[in-house]
Amino acid sequence: MVIPGGVADRTTTTKQFERYELMSDALTLPAETRERAGKGASRALRREGRVPAVIYGGKEDPVMVHIEEKELVRQLMTGHFMNSIVEIELDGKKMRTLPKDVALDPVKDRPIHADFLRMVKGGKIEVEVPVVFINEEASPGLKKGGVLNVVRHELELICDNDRIPSEIVIDVTGKEVGDAIHISEVTLPEGSASAITDRDFTIATLVAPSALKRSEGEGSDDEQTGEGMEPGETAATEQGPDDDAAQEQEDKSGE
Repeated sequence: MVIPGGVADRTTTTKQFERYELMSDALTLPAETRERAGKGASRALRREGRVPAVIYGGKEDPVMVHIEEKELVRQLMTGHFMNSIVEIELDGKKMRTLPKDVALDPVKDRPIHADFLRMVKGGKIEVEVPVVFINEEASPGLKKGGVLNVVRHELELICDNDRIPSEIVIDVTGKEVGDAIHISEVTLPEGSASAITDRDFTIATLVAPSALKRSEGEGSDDEQTGEGMEPGETAATEQGPDDDAAQEQEDKSGE
């Protein structure tokens, strides 16, 4: 099962850029209490079309529940389930939660377990929020044929749990080839802060394709040629991603 979601290209007006939408309206997921734990009990539930789950957090004891597999799959396929507040209906009451993990069977590709974090009023939560880039047509570097090299498709944020943004919008207006976008340039919505505070990490860079590099090299050999380089070659430090971006990509690939 491929869970839909992630970053999608779109056109956004300046008015839309100036405000951040909060997470989608809460989804509702009926659940029933699990009387027994263990592999045997979980397998029995799955044979009946149910998915074992647990609700934890909020300084309360974990609650073991089971939910209907078809309904869980339907909500997963909306594309924003993992980025939505889910109200779990249990014994006539509703609990506001945030999905933290849905484990899939490696062979059958069906959900076999789900974890939900209980949301407490006035609390904070660490989440991963997708990044959306806008106004690409207003970037001189992209108009020349440059490529937006996205290092981080999601940002790790600490947010008020009642003000979780659905996405972080980044405007690339005026960006040239060789520019990098760092977290310090991004204005985060009220109630949100970066979970990474020890460095000004790179989110994206604008890099030149080889055709553009050749064209610029032919146009100004003196400017583009470094020590020990032939005319027409482009210095890697002038056009390539910065060191921070390369390190971020290495870190992300190792996660």
